[in-house]
Amino acid sequence: MSEASPKSDLQRVIGFWGGLALIIGITIGGGIFRKPYTLARDVGDPTTILALWVVFGVVSICGALALAELSSMFPRTGGVYVFLRKAYGDSAAFVFGWLYLLVATPATIGALSSFFGELLLGLMGQPFGAEHPLRVPIVASITIVALTLINFLGARLGSAVQTFFTVVKVGALVLLMAASFTLPGGTFSHLASTGEARNIGSGVASVIWAYDGWIAVSMVAGEVKAPEKLMRRIIIIGMLAIVVLYVGANIGYFYAMSPAAMAQEPGGVPQKIMSLSIGPFGATLIAGFIMCSVFGALNGNILAKPRVAHALARDGLTFSFLGRVHPRFATPHGPLFIQGAVALLLVAVTRGSFDALSNFFVVVEWSALLFAVGAVIVLRRTAPDLARPFRTPLYPIVPLFFLIGSTLGLGAILWGEMVRDDPNYLPLIGLVVSAAGFPVFWLWRRMAAPTPAPAPEFRP
Repeated sequence: MSEASPKSDLQRVIGFWGGLALIIGITIGGGIFRKPYTLARDVGDPTTILALWVVFGVVSICGALALAELSSMFPRTGGVYVFLRKAYGDSAAFVFGWLYLLVATPATIGALSSFFGELLLGLMGQPFGAEHPLRVPIVASITIVALTLINFLGARLGSAVQTFFTVVKVGALVLLMAASFTLPGGTFSHLASTGEARNIGSGVASVIWAYDGWIAVSMVAGEVKAPEKLMRRIIIIGMLAIVVLYVGANIGYFYAMSPAAMAQEPGGVPQKIMSLSIGPFGATLIAGFIMCSVFGALNGNILAKPRVAHALARDGLTFSFLGRVHPRFATPHGPLFIQGAVALLLVAVTRGSFDALSNFFVVVEWSALLFAVGAVIVLRRTAPDLARPFRTPLYPIVPLFFLIGSTLGLGAILWGEMVRDDPNYLPLIGLVVSAAGFPVFWLWRRMAAPTPAPAPEFRP
């Protein structure tokens, strides 16, 4: 490969504001709008809930800062699988692609499509839930099939559409905060601790789901101008802005409604607040904003995530058919249809339960991120001489804080799911399926005897 080719792969064109908008736009999804009901129902105590938002906001900042260092070391490729391959070898990269294709991505798609189904049915005035258990999964399944087919045909969201969705998300949060703090009858006494925090594991899962988009930093660093100067500012300011928005929105929720009242609103706490503020039109307006946010996140996941398995196949690290591109539509149709089929299966098994699917995703995804962030420590020891345009500040405190905080959080989630009255074993099953990737990798290497492409080398 000539020296010119790497330059044409990835150009550093993103400035401070562009990077800031991207991280905020990707991170803010449906969680901040859907999870307040779950948190009020399962945790109950406002002080504990706000503490979870702050603590895991800091944990997320630490994770993002660690991955930014790895991204600056390998700027042309990006993506967690590259970091895992460099630090732990080919098997780890294979397993990441395996869990991304068969577990994490389908769970994300299933959760977002189920939430979209709840919003659409709510706007149409159609009841759902225990009395109509099939309505949400039917709408979710139709949405998955439709968007999978659209993306198979080569449909893509342009940058203008992404910017639109970002503005909608932030605008919806600001509108909600304004409505909450001006609602007649609102009081800060709702924020007083009840002293009766319940299912902490469910609370951790809800908050982590809302913060998960910070992993996008691994795709930003390679395109940021002067990353050694801008990345720290983009990550810290961007994530602090998200934490402020999230905590501010939750304080507004609790000002407007008591935890007990929020726990009685499966149709959505934001919709109820807007309805109390400006009437039924307000509920419809905010539901429309949230639908735009969820639809953008859902389509973005269906569009982008197959590229992980596709890239691994092209690097010789997984089954070759996953790297094939459709001759007419130029899309990675193999991974696209596989993730869609598994998402449909998960929606059917959980009957479109947003909370079950999002908890499933969080456990599997963040378990993988433990190893990704750990790669910072591994490579500091095994490759100390590699150039690092961006270095994680306060090393090793920052990555260690993420590792410890995330491990404790994942433990709380798993324990909480197991000791429920109706135990949810789906996250544990997800971890087992993910771990099964190691023997599958061994069998594949034995049978196919492929010659993997060399790991990407850093070039300053």
